[in-house]
Amino acid sequence: MPEINTDLAKTAKDIAAVAKDATYVVIGAGVLGFQQAQVQRQELLKRLSDPKSGIEDRVAAVRSDLSGAFHNVDSKVDEMMERVEEIIERVEAVFAPFEDRLPSQARDLAKQAHAQAKDARSQLRTMIPSVAV
Repeated sequence: MPEINTDLAKTAKDIAAVAKDATYVVIGAGVLGFQQAQVQRQELLKRLSDPKSGIEDRVAAVRSDLSGAFHNVDSKVDEMMERVEEIIERVEAVFAPFEDRLPSQARDLAKQAHAQAKDARSQLRTMIPSVAV
């Protein structure tokens, strides 16, 4: 019978050792799983934060492009208005000698038309918005 007790004691020690090893394996697997979850969380946070900075950079670039486009449009409108003014001045200079030959009533109408045209041009200038810097 002593052999059975020894075998039973040895078996109990072996079971305890296997249980102890199994416990270490489970705890190790849990620690590794937790670390893996932490790494994945960090990677997810990086992926979520990176697009924000990319979006901010893109928005700043778009704002810069739009600002440049508005300034370009504003300068083109100014150039166009200057050209229109030059054309109007040329037309008025060409027709001025003819106005002197007109009868007094027609001359008065021509002067009124000039005054109305000047008012219309000044109103048009105020209606065209200028891009604020």
